[in-house]
Amino acid sequence: MSEVLPPVAPGLGIGVDYGTSNTAAALYDGSRVILIQLEADSPLMPSATYMDRDFQVSTGRQAIADYVTANQGRKVELSAEILGEERRGTGQIDTETLLPTEAPTQLVLGKPLIDASMPGRLFRGIKRLLGQVDLERLNVFERSFRLVALVTPVLLRVRQAIERALPAGTTADHAHIGHPVNFEGAGLDHNRVALARLQEAYRHAGIGQQQPFPEPNAAALSYLAAHPEQRPARILTVDFGGGTLDFCLLQREGRDYAVRAIHGVPLGGDHIDQSLYRQLLFPLLGKGERWVREVEGYNLDSQFPFEVYEDYLLNWTVSYMLNQNDYLTPVIDMKRRGGEAAIKFERLYELITQNYSYRVFQALRDCKEALSMQEETELDIPELDLNLTLSRRRFEALIQDRLREFEQGTRDALQRAGLQPDDVNLVLRTGGSCLIPAVSAILEKLFPQRVVEHDPFTGVAAGLAIADYKARMHH
Repeated sequence: MSEVLPPVAPGLGIGVDYGTSNTAAALYDGSRVILIQLEADSPLMPSATYMDRDFQVSTGRQAIADYVTANQGRKVELSAEILGEERRGTGQIDTETLLPTEAPTQLVLGKPLIDASMPGRLFRGIKRLLGQVDLERLNVFERSFRLVALVTPVLLRVRQAIERALPAGTTADHAHIGHPVNFEGAGLDHNRVALARLQEAYRHAGIGQQQPFPEPNAAALSYLAAHPEQRPARILTVDFGGGTLDFCLLQREGRDYAVRAIHGVPLGGDHIDQSLYRQLLFPLLGKGERWVREVEGYNLDSQFPFEVYEDYLLNWTVSYMLNQNDYLTPVIDMKRRGGEAAIKFERLYELITQNYSYRVFQALRDCKEALSMQEETELDIPELDLNLTLSRRRFEALIQDRLREFEQGTRDALQRAGLQPDDVNLVLRTGGSCLIPAVSAILEKLFPQRVVEHDPFTGVAAGLAIADYKARMHH
């Protein structure tokens, strides 16, 4: 029999924010919020799981490092066909079949092949798959794993980190757990399914007593706790994270606040990174070039079929699949022809064969962050011999469509509450993507002088811990 540890003292609230990109956790003792160090020097841990061929698992930064190291310069060896499934599109690559699921209509996917020499699989952004009702399992090295099993290691590490911060002999068996207003996915039932899967993963990680709590509500709660002197009549929280954009409108009722409306849009920092990649880098990797070649005695002149590569390039966890002859042969042919185009295809060849996709996305994210603070920055990817200056103005032009979606989402949230912009007294912007100046500018235009930035990365975890504390005190 294993020893039964006493539960956490009722005076301590625990909050866990498992995000698309990062995970954070916090404690609250009635007066102060304590952020849990999930990585050696940071309360933020990438929401990533890596599994090697021996089914050994690593999480967080280590998972990404293991994946990048194992795949660099690796040639893909494919064998054995599997049939795909019919499924609605999400704008992502399906991690099970490794095929794009971008089409908005039903698609019968083709016959992908198994990569026999793959050293391990990286799962990042699994939160985005939880709402795909018909996707229950992923195949990893001939074994079938439930999505829940791939989320659990991250949450287990979180629970262990929380317990190291607790008084000796207490366990982190309870928490308020964050969830988006709308998970990504289609169908009437997708939110219920996604939340049930997330809760099951928490149970497997040892957090049995859990209270689901909408992430934007939690952000508002932590703001109000930090500013007890402020009691605005109506507060709009705008939580713009890695995978989703969430809104919550709170209305003051007596001493408390009630939720008047919530709204969620499948738009996040990942989508902005992909827009940037598509428009800024694709032309430098060969998109739009002509491909002249001889086939059976005829000269053929057509546009290079770059669209075949696009979805794999945009989803770095599966871009290693391009490292096979079907994809490489046309690239090598373009390299051989010399001229300006050859330089671009040399880059594409290096990107594919050396598996630099993660490096490219990291450089784009660094660029995005730098432009939040300065008017101009360098996009520098020495591995691909790429260096260009990007101004904030050009960046905003490149992501114009995403900015329009953001503004429309904000207006839709107000409409759901039956309010005009002038009816809102305070707007809280939180989540990493809210740091983009163009995003703040849209909010400032709609709600002049009523917008404040609130703890973009850990405000939700703090609010969840406060909600947990209040619930326990109430009981």
